[in-house]
Amino acid sequence: MKNIFLYLSLLLSSLHLRAQDSHRMLPSERALIPAYMSQAASRSSSGVQNTTPPASPVRTIAEWEELQALMVGWRSYPSILRQIVAAAKQQTRVIVVYNTPDSPASLTAYLAADGVDTVNVTFLNAPVNSVWSRDYGPWSAYTNEVDTLITIDWIYNRPRPADDAIPSVIATHLNTPIYQTTAAPFRLVHTGGNFMTDGFGTGFSSELVVDENGPGGGFGLNLTPADIDSIMLKFMGINRYIKMTTLPYDDIHHIDMHMKLLDEETILMGQYPPGISDGPQMEANLLYVLNNFQSVFGTPYKVVRIPMPDDNNLWPSNGGDYFTYTNSSIINNGIIVPVYGVPEDSVALQIYRDQMPGYTVTPINCTSMIGALGALHCITKEIGTADPLLISHQPLENTTDTIIDYTVGAYIKHRSGINTATLYWTTDTAAGWSSSPMLPGALPDKFFGGIPAQSPGTTVYYYIGAAANSGKSQVRPLPAPKGWWKFTVTAPTGLSAEADIRFSSPFPNPAKAMTCIPFNLPESGFVKAELTDVSGRVIRVLHEGMMASGEQRIFVDASMLANGVYIVRVNGSGSGVKLMVGK
Repeated sequence: MKNIFLYLSLLLSSLHLRAQDSHRMLPSERALIPAYMSQAASRSSSGVQNTTPPASPVRTIAEWEELQALMVGWRSYPSILRQIVAAAKQQTRVIVVYNTPDSPASLTAYLAADGVDTVNVTFLNAPVNSVWSRDYGPWSAYTNEVDTLITIDWIYNRPRPADDAIPSVIATHLNTPIYQTTAAPFRLVHTGGNFMTDGFGTGFSSELVVDENGPGGGFGLNLTPADIDSIMLKFMGINRYIKMTTLPYDDIHHIDMHMKLLDEETILMGQYPPGISDGPQMEANLLYVLNNFQSVFGTPYKVVRIPMPDDNNLWPSNGGDYFTYTNSSIINNGIIVPVYGVPEDSVALQIYRDQMPGYTVTPINCTSMIGALGALHCITKEIGTADPLLISHQPLENTTDTIIDYTVGAYIKHRSGINTATLYWTTDTAAGWSSSPMLPGALPDKFFGGIPAQSPGTTVYYYIGAAANSGKSQVRPLPAPKGWWKFTVTAPTGLSAEADIRFSSPFPNPAKAMTCIPFNLPESGFVKAELTDVSGRVIRVLHEGMMASGEQRIFVDASMLANGVYIVRVNGSGSGVKLMVGK
């Protein structure tokens, strides 16, 4: 009976969140933490939850894997939630968790008022304290990589018991086993906006997870970093947990506000102008990752830069909102991207389209909510398919080889076994696709195929498909054949490495506001990028720090430039220049 009254007291105390749905912990909530942690412990002792780790090894899904549903908690920002439902239901089922007095009828009417029907939409009545479903929602994982879908649940790092109960609600709805880090010695407090994974055992977080679970974290826990790593390994299969210094001006310290994994080896990293706001610490964190860790493929991480725009000439360091484009959500064949009605929006959307060809990129204006330190990723939570067919592949790089066929390898796995694996390729996506079988290699679940050698100047597009013994089929990238990987066959130039930086066309150009300068870096290393006038006088240092090899972008705010011709000069493992017109 005491536990029931404790739960009701916490629930009532959190109802004030309805008006503001604070992403931060409110001062009034801090006093609730002891009772909240006691309630979590009493729930664990009831014996109805799995509070010990799964017996089998676990693999937590990456965001770009196949989903059976996307969950949202229907609270604040209904017009944004409606746009999310409209975009997401084209890609997967949308589970809308709602509070009474809302109802399926009222929600259906609200969606219909903007032309959104309820096909592929499920309404689930359960109390929620806030809209931040990324932070309190369930994590999907599989035993033995691809076997049984299970749900993982942490103690939410806000004393909001209705929110904290949502993973159990979803697990019951899906009929999946649930494993919770709510009982000693596995008690762990965490938040979803501060965690991302590559789907193969690497996790990323800020040091917030260490701070909150430590003796001074306020939650009554005394975990060391090694303790945290052990819990994450046992419950989520995270065998390499990368933690980065928290940022000075991101009050909630969630990494999804400034970075995102696009695939197993590509980090989308926000970029401020040099020396601005959280930029220096973000660059230091990125340098730490690049210097100390490699992707699951054993190669350096690739880094794609995307601007962090100002808020009417203000930055988070001096009162501006935390405008971010990394707070997006990948939903099967689509991506929803926050925008803010600023010139950088078009640059950010083009970066997503370039990096994720074939995906439907949907912009949703988040100006009304970004002041609460959150955007689209913060209010959505993906739920993995119950029947995964896993395909993982490291895309081929550009090559000068015109003689030897190009070997394509992939890790392909299904619980019933793989019946066929197929490589599809073309040099013209409008002309159709050639196909050839991929055959098993010496290592388990590895398959290999070949693309015939091509002449210099040829761009090759390709994707991979597989069929399981059960009849399940899958492609990667998920939107294939609309989506694909590509590489270009180039002729050796005979030039030194100092001339190997290849620029693509700046956009927009002529430049009036934020302009993107894409280029290809031949090797990882220290890079300095400068904007000069035609006489060589340095106007602005655009970047100074480490960069990974491959496709990169730097940004020029041309709004303060006089009309004329400017030169972007990049020096690193190679060197190169590009003209830009200011107008």
